[in-house]
Amino acid sequence: MSATPPTAPAAASAFAWPVRMYWEDTDAGGVVYYANYLKFCERARTEWLRSLGLDQQRLAERDALLFVVSRAQVRYFAPARLDDELSVSVSVVEVGGASLELLQDVSRCAPASHASTTAATLLARVQVRVACVQAGSFKPRRLPAAVLQAIADRPPSGLRTVATQNVTRA
Repeated sequence: MSATPPTAPAAASAFAWPVRMYWEDTDAGGVVYYANYLKFCERARTEWLRSLGLDQQRLAERDALLFVVSRAQVRYFAPARLDDELSVSVSVVEVGGASLELLQDVSRCAPASHASTTAATLLARVQVRVACVQAGSFKPRRLPAAVLQAIADRPPSGLRTVATQNVTRA
């Protein structure tokens, strides 16, 4: 972890989800256990999809579609602690034929008494690739038009789409 954590960037188009730190999230020293950051990111991604009108259980039952994490890379800058109020953002970086590349920042919110003068502190940055798969076989499948449209209706800055024709993966 770096001695001076960077400040969280202001991402106007990013979705953000609040998370409070409880005893169950920490180790004996009151520091949030490193693997829990991935749980917080998963919750934020789920709520982001919900905000787009995409219910994962309905997609699984109706369309036999699941989203699975195929890659996650985490960079930790500073620890979260008991009672911290965090914000977990979700930004779409790239849309592929059967996957999404997402950037998620986990930041400590500025205290309410200092909100106008203190920026949020970036604690961790997570780059995640989420693959779209067929529920029964877990084989890759193209992102459905409804999912692509929901994402296109709220495009973040810097979004890239990747032309993926004839994509086959075992």
